[in-house]
Amino acid sequence: MQVESKFNVGDIVKIKSGGPDMTVQTIPSKVTSNYRCQWFAGKKLEFGLFPEGSLELVAQEVK
Repeated sequence: MQVESKFNVGDIVKIKSGGPDMTVQTIPSKVTSNYRCQWFAGKKLEFGLFPEGSLELVAQEVK
């Protein structure tokens, strides 16, 4: 059974309350209900788990 996701792997998102732009690394599944996102804090690669309701898509520039 596939869980329907609002965001896809590779989408650029941010927390609705602010913070850095993050890349969606994994989407929710039967095992987890959170998105795993990654971002850089300076030169350090960070990651965290976030519920869908706390994230919003970042508008991408059309090139």
